[in-house]
Amino acid sequence: MRILIITLGLSVFSLSVEAQEKWNLKTIVEYAMKNNIGVKQNEIQAKIAALTLKQSELSQYPSLTFGGNTSLNFGSGQDPVSFSRINQTFLNSGFQLQSSADIFNFYSKRNTIAANEWELKAAIANVGKLQNDIALSAANAYLQVLLSLEQEKIMAVQVEQTTAQLNNTKKQVQAGILPELNQVQLEAQLSLDSVNFINAKGAVVQNILNLKNFMSIDPASAFEVDVPPIETIPLEPIADLQPEYVFNQAVINQPQQLVNEYRIKAAEKSSAAAKGAMYPSLSAFGGLSSSFRVSKFPRYSPVIGAPIATTSFVNVGGNQYYVQAPSINSVRDGFSKTEPIFDQMSDNFGQSVGLSLSVPIFTGGSLKTNYERSKLSISNLQLQKQNDNLNLKQDIYAAYNAALIALEKYNASKKAVSSSQQTFDFASKRFEVGMLSTFDLVTTQNNLLRAKLDYTINEFDYVFKMKVLEFYKGLGLKL
Repeated sequence: MRILIITLGLSVFSLSVEAQEKWNLKTIVEYAMKNNIGVKQNEIQAKIAALTLKQSELSQYPSLTFGGNTSLNFGSGQDPVSFSRINQTFLNSGFQLQSSADIFNFYSKRNTIAANEWELKAAIANVGKLQNDIALSAANAYLQVLLSLEQEKIMAVQVEQTTAQLNNTKKQVQAGILPELNQVQLEAQLSLDSVNFINAKGAVVQNILNLKNFMSIDPASAFEVDVPPIETIPLEPIADLQPEYVFNQAVINQPQQLVNEYRIKAAEKSSAAAKGAMYPSLSAFGGLSSSFRVSKFPRYSPVIGAPIATTSFVNVGGNQYYVQAPSINSVRDGFSKTEPIFDQMSDNFGQSVGLSLSVPIFTGGSLKTNYERSKLSISNLQLQKQNDNLNLKQDIYAAYNAALIALEKYNASKKAVSSSQQTFDFASKRFEVGMLSTFDLVTTQNNLLRAKLDYTINEFDYVFKMKVLEFYKGLGLKL
């Protein structure tokens, strides 16, 4: 049973490995752009710019706020309803509903909204710029993997070729046709070729690890790249990639140039908004308010008591009698309460409406300084645009020159491989009939190996240089 489970597990694992898709340039670029932290941060900045734009658009509408307050009052104070002096404990509550809307200087907000719209476009274009940089870097890392794989194949063929020569030489040495020195020399060459093959395999693993790291993939995960034949990679004719034409196209389609253009437009609108802030502003306002209080205090009633003598007197028949007056005492017979809350709120309901005028006369130079600063920001962004365009043109001309050099090196190395192959073929025939030493054969074979390696490097270098020019032209990356 245990063996069956293990067998099934291995079968499922093998199926999952076989079903795993190979990574090509398209999937590598898409994955890298999706998982790159820098892209995610720029996308967050774009979302913040979108929120800023939304908030500035909502600022066009009238504001409306509701407020309330409640307090417990005790001791001597003023009645908030009758405004008379009282000395009692009561609970006081008030409510206000207020609204305001701009009437004049509305264009300042409109310019601010327009500036935020351009800032959002700049933020989105900045995401595109970083994605383009990642795409170009991913293409380079991918081509490095393809190059190392091709070099590994060349070294594997070299090992096979030297092994075959060594086996054939051993037979001749045993037959007494060739001296043992020939065998020793080929064994040394096979050891050197084996070391080079191991180094080539290590370069493949290292380049794949570099690509995984660039893509933020676990180094221990399975990873296999799709290896298209390099001769099938489409390339634009060099005549269609003239630097001046490519530069004119790049100014239109490269995200960095769009970022600069959008930021300049945003700065111009911000400058107009800063200028508008120096003019008077007129706004309308209105409000509703009401309040009530809740209190409980003792209620007293008068009670007539026993008469008491006073200092007043009257004469009756010559006799003097003091006048007596009844005594009046206050007796608490209960508690009094305030009016019902809704009645109080109805009685205390108030309304207000009006206009508010604000004229900036002296603000410590802040408004004027902000306007002048905004104009300097425009000048600075224009200089930044010129500098970026100059750098872009310099990069394109350098890339074009590098592509021409790479093309010449590629053509020269192709001829070198053809010549080295013919030389090696002739040398092999002479070696087989004993007319060439093993040392000369190995030297010829190493020359062919170097020629093949140089040809492979120059071929991939030429492809990448051409892809850079195509990228600047706006054709994207196609392998």
